[in-house]
Amino acid sequence: MSPGPLPDNKYKFRDLTVEELKKVNVSYPHFRYSVNTYVFKDSSQKDLLNFTGTIPVMYQGNSYNIPIRLWILDSHPFAPPICFLKPTANMGISVGKHVDAQGRIYLPYLQSWSHPKSVIVGLIKEMITKFQEELPLYSLSSSSEEARQADLLAYIAKITEGVSDINSRSWANQESKTVNKVTVVGGGELGIACTLAILAKGIADSLVLLDLSEGTKGGTMDLEIFNLPNVEISKDLSASAHSKVVVLTVNSLGSSQSYLDAVQSNVDMFRALVPALGHYSQHSVLLVASQPVEIMTYVTWKLSAFPENQVIGVGCNLDSQRLQYIITNVLKAQTSGKEVWVIGEQGEDKVPTWGDQAATLNHNSKVQLSNRAMELLRVKGQRSWSVGLSIADLVDSIVNNKRKVHSVSVLSKGYYGINSEVFLSLPCVLGINGVSEVITTTVKEDQVTEKLKSSESSIHGLQQQLKL
Repeated sequence: MSPGPLPDNKYKFRDLTVEELKKVNVSYPHFRYSVNTYVFKDSSQKDLLNFTGTIPVMYQGNSYNIPIRLWILDSHPFAPPICFLKPTANMGISVGKHVDAQGRIYLPYLQSWSHPKSVIVGLIKEMITKFQEELPLYSLSSSSEEARQADLLAYIAKITEGVSDINSRSWANQESKTVNKVTVVGGGELGIACTLAILAKGIADSLVLLDLSEGTKGGTMDLEIFNLPNVEISKDLSASAHSKVVVLTVNSLGSSQSYLDAVQSNVDMFRALVPALGHYSQHSVLLVASQPVEIMTYVTWKLSAFPENQVIGVGCNLDSQRLQYIITNVLKAQTSGKEVWVIGEQGEDKVPTWGDQAATLNHNSKVQLSNRAMELLRVKGQRSWSVGLSIADLVDSIVNNKRKVHSVSVLSKGYYGINSEVFLSLPCVLGINGVSEVITTTVKEDQVTEKLKSSESSIHGLQQQLKL
């Protein structure tokens, strides 16, 4: 069945999309096309073209017709399709490396999607290849169900006998195999700086660096040459499986004509990355360092559908640590400096604030001291290695459950009169589950509130223009 008309005025690259679907129809003429409403993870909805059909898969000498459904986004071919299995009533989903419990399909081809190199026919070919290695569906016949029940009973029996090294068939149960695993996404200067800083602090038993660049464009070649211990360099997102922390450092800002276009370019890249990373490490903390960090942390939260405590941005942690050091060691103030943080938005609108425990100083002394410290702070640049050290500090607090206070980008709705879903830096207690507490002060300064409300307005305005 040939593809029908696209929804009016919905598809930005209509001619390119139609041409590609014609090629799909030549290779797979039995696919059936329709326009239906797709519900995204953030509950937003959109009418999208989609097609269903079966693909032939040979597995252990037998031939299977695997039913699939591909949704074509309105930014196609510059964004990859959203792919699902479409099991019949007598089929069950085998959750695995490339398929989650809802039947969504995750493949390297999707994660590295790039027009014009990537095409739907090529995607389907990789799908067939991967499914031949690991069949994604099983029959719900009575004999099959009895076999699965027998496996379960045998598994329980081994547990009760005290066997500790059982290899469960469940993909999710593999999570306990690696104790402290961290993944850094991005092989640029910041990604490598993070990798080296995390290694230097001895935080991770296993560290995966995902280099998504083509050829030798990334900086990971030297890391491979000199073979750092406990570091795996990969282009396959599934290598990140069961990480405790996933650090996103990638940017795709390019040479776009406007700031909005540049940010949208990053969003488009995250749309392919974040759902897959969330699938492979469902209990991880997603730590965002991509720019602009407030926007990209919000995008990561929406695309991952993770709880808000598990998605944070690096925010003003580096500035806060520097400010505390300047107050204590440069200005020699009669206070530890541990009760002052830089909060708000990275850039000119960041602002210092004091905690309730800094009782040894009166209000005027705090203002004068923080103003002097901020003047010294403004001349400090943020090099990749310094940001990498800051990120390693955050990873350390999370992985080792230190419950240390950091100023990081968190969902700020409900604080300082903020009414929108925006991420701004606030002092937070970090542990193994991400944010366990947001530190608030009883003294509300008008300047601080004014700065945060201004940031809320500009960030929320930009978020409303983005296409997630």
